[in-house]
Order: sequence, then C-alpha cells, then structure tokens
Amino acid sequence: MKKGLDEGRLARLKRYSNLGTLARFTFENLEPRGRSGNPKSQEQFQRVYEAAKSFAAEPKGWLVFMGPSGSGKTHLAAAIANERIRGGFPAFYITAPDLLDHLRAAFSPGSEVPYDEFFDQVKNAPLLILDDFGVQTSTPWAREKLDQLLTYRYNSKLPTVIVPIVPLEQIDERLQTRLADPEMTKVCVIEEKQPLSLDYAWGPEFELLKSMTFANFDRRRANLPLEQQENLEEAYRVAFEFAKSPEDWIVFMGESGCGKTHLAAAIVNYRYQAGKPALFVVVSDFLDHLRSTFSPESKVSYDQLFEKVKTAPLLVLDDFGEQPTTPWVKEKLYQVINYRYNSRLPTVITTRYSFDEIAKNLESSVSSRLLDGRFSTPFNITAPDYRGDAASQKRAYRRERRGR
Repeated sequence: MKKGLDEGRLARLKRYSNLGTLARFTFENLEPRGRSGNPKSQEQFQRVYEAAKSFAAEPKGWLVFMGPSGSGKTHLAAAIANERIRGGFPAFYITAPDLLDHLRAAFSPGSEVPYDEFFDQVKNAPLLILDDFGVQTSTPWAREKLDQLLTYRYNSKLPTVIVPIVPLEQIDERLQTRLADPEMTKVCVIEEKQPLSLDYAWGPEFELLKSMTFANFDRRRANLPLEQQENLEEAYRVAFEFAKSPEDWIVFMGESGCGKTHLAAAIVNYRYQAGKPALFVVVSDFLDHLRSTFSPESKVSYDQLFEKVKTAPLLVLDDFGEQPTTPWVKEKLYQVINYRYNSRLPTVITTRYSFDEIAKNLESSVSSRLLDGRFSTPFNITAPDYRGDAASQKRAYRRERRGR
C-alpha cells in the first residue's frame, strides 16, 4: 500500500475498481513464465508479464492481451488494476457484457447512478480495463456504445487495457483500427491458439453421425413417388454443393426421419475429410450444456462454449425449434443467429417446423433471418420418415425370402 494511503481511501478505490472476486489476482501470485510446458510459450508469456508490469507502473496508451481461454489474460488485466489501486491510483475494471448491462440498467428510473453519470465515469476513468471484449451481444446499440467509449478514450489518449475473447479480425472494423494502431496500442499475444482442426471434431455422443456420409445417403428411394424422389435428389445436390464450398445458410425442413440430419452430418464429415473445421450442434443439447457451465464443477466456461458455437467457421444447428421457449432460450438463440447472420458465417439449420411455427415460438427477428432470401436457402424435404420406410422395405424383403 502506498505510504500515507488511509483505509477509507483504499476502500473507495476498491469500490471504484469494480474488481470483486478478482481482487485476489496479483502479479505476486502469477507465475512469470505461465503454466505452459512449452519453453517457447513460457518465453512468450514472460515477455507479456513484463509488459503488463511496466504498464502497471506507468500506464500509457493501450494494452491488448490476446490468447486462448485459460491462458492468463484476465489474471494479467486484474493484476494491473490491483497494482494501481495498491499504489493509491484509481483503476476501473469491468467486462464488456457487464458494462452493457449496467448501461441498460442505468436507464431505469430506480437506478442509483444515472446513465449519463455512469457512462461518463467509465469514459473518463484514469485507467480502464475492459475484459471479455467481443462476448457482448452484437446489437446496433451495443456496438454504438462500445464505439463511443473506445473512440472517446482513443482520441483522449486515456490508458486502457482490453482483453478480447475473439480474434481481432472478428471485431468491428472501425474498432480494429484502434486496437491495431502501433502508435497507440501494444498487442501482447500470450499464446497462439491450437489449429482449428483440433478444436472441432465429433464428440463421443455423435458416434452414429460419424458414419453419415453422402456416399451412404439413400437419395433414390424407389418406392417413393417420382416427385418425392426428385425432391430428395435435389436436397442431396444442394447439400453436396454446399459442403464443397460453404457459403451463406441452408435451412432443411421436413418431418422427422426424412434425411435432414443425415445430410447435415454428411456436410460436416465432408469438411472434416478435407481437413476443414465444422461444428455440429443439437440445439436442445447445446442449451443444456450452456446451462451446465454455470456449475462450479464445469470444466468449460460459459463464454468458451458460447463463443465456440457463435463463431464456428461452419455450424450445423440440428433440431432447431425443439427447445422450450423461455425468455433465456429466446435470447441465447437470437444471439447465436444474429451474430452469424451479421458475420455472414456459413450455417446449416435442420427443423421439422415451418417458419410460421418458429416465428410463433421465437422472436420474429430469428425467423426473418432464416427467411432472408439474399442469404438463406430454405429447402423443404417432402420425403416421409425414412426409418419407417426402411422398416417396411425390410419386412417386404423377408416376405419375399419366405415365398421363395
């Protein structure tokens, strides 16, 4: 503690910091070479550690910490704030989602701190640490507030630490220019991410889907009417062309068992065989996993799982519309759909519901994105349940064998 700094002032500084439980994160309890067993990563971490300590001693310009989840970004950022507070200087630490939540709450008549006062406090903080940048909902309002905040601090040359949770190239272009300005910003890469091919693979629960390919998809079901045969052949062609060069969205509709999931899995398997990343998600299971990340025993953080789904280079959302329609579910699905829509990320959606039914159960903004003909290709598979069809074929085959 700085000599002469009384306990009352220290308490006020800690309240101003907004650190909460992160007050325990200091340079003293952080290993200077990090926790990686890779000597190269250890050297890289030590360079970032020294840069953080230098910034804490004399904050100037902007400092950006880049690295995968769990690499120590938040610990370094919080350590800077704690070091400044211990020295008797104010520092304001907040995550981007919390900042936006506080700003929204400040509009409420019962808010303790008016919106303008709170936003002005954050904008003019002598040192601002903005963690989890990129996690926030990408609504126009959220982008506008963050742009206002960072543009103000950039033009005012106010010391700022930013911890993005997404690669710089996925951040709004206008903000990218500020974060990448070499005269103002020092970007510290803690540890390079592993190749995407290691991050995206079939989980053990998808053993059946691993075998679903274009080669074993029965698109010529001879017992179907010609119109349904042609429809199934066209669905196969659409999926196969998409797998070769994923662009925009495909929405496969049709009754359970008509082949939607097989085609979606075949797309993923095709991409894996080509050494390209893709992610297959059953929507209801994804929401269950997302809820489970709030448990202290969870090995995967909420942000890590949500960002992986939101930003997957190619995403399949299977059984869309089967989930319960609580406000939380609506919000999470809107965030995923809206992010991928705005980012123009290739997406395949399967559902047994019509767009009218989806619109009734979810936000109309979700169905409007699924229906956007400039970007989305809805395809209704008219073939009946393949499983029942296959069973009837097996029964006919057994009767034929007995008659011989």
